[in-house]
Amino acid sequence: MQPRMQAVAADITTLRVDAIVNAANERMLGGGGVDGAIHRAAGPALLEECRRVPEVRPGVRCPTGEARLTSGHNLPAKYVIHTVGPVWSGGRHGEEQLLASCYRNCLALALRHEIRTIAFPAISTGVYGYPLEQAAEIAVRETAAFLEAHPQIQQVIFACFGDRALDCYQRALGLKGGDRG
Repeated sequence: MQPRMQAVAADITTLRVDAIVNAANERMLGGGGVDGAIHRAAGPALLEECRRVPEVRPGVRCPTGEARLTSGHNLPAKYVIHTVGPVWSGGRHGEEQLLASCYRNCLALALRHEIRTIAFPAISTGVYGYPLEQAAEIAVRETAAFLEAHPQIQQVIFACFGDRALDCYQRALGLKGGDRG
């Protein structure tokens, strides 16, 4: 039996899941890193759909900590859930709460849209500078708590870019010294 949570070394744009999560910026109009890769793989229709997401204030379609849903377009995933993680500012500016909110809001949105399988990147750990070890712990903690309360979500994959990320997520999952799947 496959664990409900697992970390894999993978290009998130190639995963065959119901939804992948995009580590977006508040504009939701593409960017670098995972955001740019998802937009390139999904094709120009994703950008057009993102432009139609209403702004909640000038230039902001998805505030930090929240999540928005679009179609997957040319991706194997049916949906893209866009979330905006916090920029790391030393850990004393609500970053942990905002990052935890990203995971809770993505999973709640998945539940509302009957998404059963979902893949997350390491939100905020790229140019936003969130320490990878702390981000992995938050991701696993929030996801485990949500899955415990919502068995409808069958599988969560943490798509890791590189060996260091994979190691951090496997440790957070307890796979080095015991399986929490």
